[in-house]
Amino acid sequence: MQTECAIGAQRGGFAGAPTGFRKLTPGLLQADRAAECFDGLPDEVDFHGQLLAAFKAAAPRLGLSVRLVHALDWLFRFTRPQDWEPGGRPIVWPSAATQQEALGLSESRVKSINRGLIDAGLVTMKDSPSGKRWGVRDGDGQIVEAYGFDLSPIATRHAEFVRLAAEAKAERELIGRLRRRATIARKAIAQILETVAEYGFGDGEWSRLRLDTAALVRSLRQFERPEEIAIGVASLERRQTEAKERLEKLLDAVDSGPSGPENRPHSIPTNPGFDSEEAVMASEGCKSGSDPVPPGETPERSEAARSREERDSAAAGAAPGTGHPLPPISRASGPRTDSGTVMRMSVRELLAFAPRLRTYLKTPTPAWPEIVDAADWLRGEMGVSQHLWGEACQALGREAAAIAIALVSAKPAEHFRTSPGGYFHGMVAKAKTGELNLARTIWGLRQQRACMAGPKHAPTGHCRESP
Repeated sequence: MQTECAIGAQRGGFAGAPTGFRKLTPGLLQADRAAECFDGLPDEVDFHGQLLAAFKAAAPRLGLSVRLVHALDWLFRFTRPQDWEPGGRPIVWPSAATQQEALGLSESRVKSINRGLIDAGLVTMKDSPSGKRWGVRDGDGQIVEAYGFDLSPIATRHAEFVRLAAEAKAERELIGRLRRRATIARKAIAQILETVAEYGFGDGEWSRLRLDTAALVRSLRQFERPEEIAIGVASLERRQTEAKERLEKLLDAVDSGPSGPENRPHSIPTNPGFDSEEAVMASEGCKSGSDPVPPGETPERSEAARSREERDSAAAGAAPGTGHPLPPISRASGPRTDSGTVMRMSVRELLAFAPRLRTYLKTPTPAWPEIVDAADWLRGEMGVSQHLWGEACQALGREAAAIAIALVSAKPAEHFRTSPGGYFHGMVAKAKTGELNLARTIWGLRQQRACMAGPKHAPTGHCRESP
């Protein structure tokens, strides 16, 4: 091969007049050495298509452009299996015009791509004396003589491609794990900030946390190297840990406040004129063994009739007077304090305790599924997040959670130290630890309602007067 060479030239002059032949570049020399080692397919390769697959998998690691990968893929189409056998040589000779048409590029762009393949050490060139590409095959398809692109380096570099592809896969998996950690930390911080808003803990530090988190997330989307992503993820996780610890201290301070009935999340009054302490006094004062008269009852109604209806309703699993199934009291609500029938709250009774729930009902005689749907709308009006509502449904059960949110809605605004959402958050936290006693709350409210009805509806001498 005749080449133009500047080695030995004096002070930038040419060793001779320019010949126009291909220059010897480091990439071309490397490809020539790789081609000289070709002796058929590697032992671990069964057909030449595997060579192309390994090269494509390693291309991102090699930093090759898509155009170079596509061009080499196109050249592979001209090879045949026998070209890759020992003693053969995978040389292809498509004309420049054919290459331009197939790749849809200009002559100068095609030449640039060919130089790129040579500089990358992927192909070497076997030039004819005339400089044209051509070749001849015999009747068996074996190459007799050929001049053009020699693809032998793809076979000799197969082990390198496999190693680079494995490294690229490991890097992608690492980046995937890092980005998943970033997503978890980002969502955890969002949850913390949501809780902070519900409790009204907002201050400058929480605002800075929100801004810093947003800036880190934007930066992480631009990073591509695992080292850069790891630094950003570590910073995000550190902020999450610090924010969680700070929030836990604030919540502990709230929980360690006054322990009177007015601060208990499970004591929920339904009348602005009476607070939680009055509800507890009512439950202690009404000591009669009989249940308070539910809405719609009259004192003339016989005790036997009520007992019979309760037995029939208990057998059918429905609330007296409604025909609808009743929600079970969650295990998290503590031990039962009644004889087994008082806690069977009817839809009618719940609506009497929490009239705001009626706004979201589609029918005047709803069943419990409609009550749950209405409670989901009501919690949005109260500022209770969807995430907290989901936690309540898991901790209490959907029906008991609906009862809880409905009863919270009946409390006056001045009752809350922070917000209804923060108050409900405290109830859910107690439910998770088994400290929430919805049964006691409902019992107290019923006793309160009976005592408020006066001596006509409650046993004489068992209801204390309100202070």
